[in-house]
Amino acid sequence: MKGKIKFKLLFLDAVLINISYILSLFIRFEGNITGEMFTEYFMKYTDHFIYITIIKLIIFLYFKLYRPVWKYASIEELMSIVTTSIISNAAVLSYSVLRQDMFPRSIYILATLLDLVLIGGVRFSFRAVTTVGSNLLNNGNHKSVMIVGGGDAGAMVIREYKNHTQLNSKPVAIIDDDLKKQGQLINGVPVVGTREDIPAVAKKLKIDEIIIAMPSASKKEIKNIVEIAKTTKCKLKIVPGMFEIIDGKVNISNIRDVNIEDLLGREEVKVDLREISSYLTNRVVLVTGGGGSIGSELCRQVANFNPKKLIILDIYENNAYDIQNELLRKHKDLNLKTLIASIRDRERIMEIMEKEKPEVIFHAAAHKHVPLMEESPKEAIKNNVFGTLNLAQAADKYGVDKFVMISTDKAVNPTNIMGASKRICEMIIQSINGISKTDFVAVRFGNVLGSNGSVIPLFKKQIEEGGPVTVTHEEVIRYFMTIPEAVQLVIQAGAMAKGGEIFILDMGEPVKILDLAKDLIRLSGYEPYVDIPIEIIGLRPGEKLYEELLLDEEGITATKHDKIFIGKPTFTDYKLLLKALGELDKIIKNGTDEELKEYVKTIVPNYKENDQRKKVGVSL
Repeated sequence: MKGKIKFKLLFLDAVLINISYILSLFIRFEGNITGEMFTEYFMKYTDHFIYITIIKLIIFLYFKLYRPVWKYASIEELMSIVTTSIISNAAVLSYSVLRQDMFPRSIYILATLLDLVLIGGVRFSFRAVTTVGSNLLNNGNHKSVMIVGGGDAGAMVIREYKNHTQLNSKPVAIIDDDLKKQGQLINGVPVVGTREDIPAVAKKLKIDEIIIAMPSASKKEIKNIVEIAKTTKCKLKIVPGMFEIIDGKVNISNIRDVNIEDLLGREEVKVDLREISSYLTNRVVLVTGGGGSIGSELCRQVANFNPKKLIILDIYENNAYDIQNELLRKHKDLNLKTLIASIRDRERIMEIMEKEKPEVIFHAAAHKHVPLMEESPKEAIKNNVFGTLNLAQAADKYGVDKFVMISTDKAVNPTNIMGASKRICEMIIQSINGISKTDFVAVRFGNVLGSNGSVIPLFKKQIEEGGPVTVTHEEVIRYFMTIPEAVQLVIQAGAMAKGGEIFILDMGEPVKILDLAKDLIRLSGYEPYVDIPIEIIGLRPGEKLYEELLLDEEGITATKHDKIFIGKPTFTDYKLLLKALGELDKIIKNGTDEELKEYVKTIVPNYKENDQRKKVGVSL
């Protein structure tokens, strides 16, 4: 079908080329077709018309004037026609000079102008016919779209929607804070107000969809616009930042739904690539829990630094298999090894360490779900505490350079066994560092958006099912970070590690979970409490109202990175800890869950079950 269209257009151009030269002669000699001069040059043209036609068609083909996309013709295509017309007529002029058989100079100029009218007119008529036909078919039944941002990206979005009429969406208004643009038309769409006018304009013009087209704007500015736009009942979409659009151009496929991340207003993390490269490039790197949310992202980012070997270790084969295939697909030359093993299995861990000899370990393997661990506290201790002890001792024995453990804000003044287990892990790291040549550090942060089992995927699933969205308490707040951001900071902290530190990531402002639920409902195009109900179900076992990032006695030290801080060591007696862990092991084998929890309190004095604190403690 495309070949037929191309052939027909080629034939039509051959006719138009000759018409333009005949008309040029007609105009040049003022319509006197019986005059001697007209007759002389017309006869000369008939001697050469085949060569002229072939020369011009070859140039038209070279400049790709036969691509069947003219229903989307725009300024770029117009410029292509202008360039092609000038070059093709210059080629005909050169041919005439070589044959020493010239037309009057004005003929070449007139032929160029007429080519623009005739050749360009035919092509742009495709777009006119398509647009009119589409409008007749839609009969006005389209989605009304508001564009926020009257710059280049906004103009391109408007053009894309006009080109893709099958999307049945029509840009009807532009919002821009530049007062000079107010009342102007951009690609035929009026600028009707500033960001503060978004709600009123959306109501007045019955807007269905709002697209934020400001790829160069800061995260804080985007957050502010989203906050305003979400007060409407419109579907919200956004053009990603320019760093996400490789070629700097905007098309329909770039436009995505506004995510909850856009509401955080957090700027992109800046890391010291040179410092990171120095300890990851050409090194053997092991990631435990490598198939999980944090572990898999660690693998992705480590792979970018060309390690000598990257080892994925996980007990769950499906996740490990997925990240293995993804990395092999994206990094053809990556030396990758995937091992299925449990960190609880001391002999297996020692065997892996002896054979693979990792130089850097990122320890992300852990049981993390608070309610599940409250029901199975022995499993939390066996996996988190003794799994970490196995890894740390193996790292010490086999001379690992750096050991970076992923911790959690739930380790601070814990009210659940999961948090207490992670606090013991921090104590293992800090105490073994004092007797080892390995640099042991922990990195502590809050919730990551979209991680397995986190609140965001749960809310999205509940919204998809029509609700209700369940929130444990009206006042519950949490710190949030995106997975890539958290992992970048973990890797940066590893580069800064000297041993014994607990690095604390700046999580920004805490977010109220109830507000998060409302925002997600609105971003999904629904009205909270009207379309999707919200139910308060009460705090779960071991859950706090507020999470904390710092123990009172830890203090805080700034680093050269504005989002990474250091809490000073609070426990360094390795022998005393090993003795306590020996008793803990006996209780796991012979004691009850309650006896286990009571003994954990002697190791972690701050551990108080169901202590729903109302203070955040020391904040960053």
